[in-house]
Amino acid sequence: MVSIIISLLALLATFYQLYLQRVHNEKSLKPLGQIFLVDRKDYVAVQILNNGLGPLIIDRILFKMGDNIYSSIQDCLDLDPKAYSHSSGDNSVEKVILPNSALTVFEAIFDETDSAAYIHSVRMQLKLITLKTEGRDIYEHKIILERELAWFARHASK
Repeated sequence: MVSIIISLLALLATFYQLYLQRVHNEKSLKPLGQIFLVDRKDYVAVQILNNGLGPLIIDRILFKMGDNIYSSIQDCLDLDPKAYSHSSGDNSVEKVILPNSALTVFEAIFDETDSAAYIHSVRMQLKLITLKTEGRDIYEHKIILERELAWFARHASK
């Protein structure tokens, strides 16, 4: 009888250890998403970074401008689409951001032929947008990131 009780306790301890291992794995492989904004003299970008150890699976990328919601940044900007690079507005395909990687949502590289007024215009158009991403980790935990892009107007005169 004692051997049966010891066997059952060992089995319970094994199941508890499996549970602890699962919890540890979920925490260890958690992605840490961040919407990162870059604004330099000749370069402006909006990126979604994954600073965690697990992959970040992006299901939807949305752009809010006022009360309107768009699936592409092209719909929010009054710029020539060939003047900047951007990720596809197609949300039917999930995007995977690996650990220590980034997905560039918007990127504009300026050269000496671009006027200061044009560069200022790009920043002022970006400041009106709020970027929202809906995603998950490999354990199906939801991850929602949202950030206003008003930061691009921080040096604009009032």
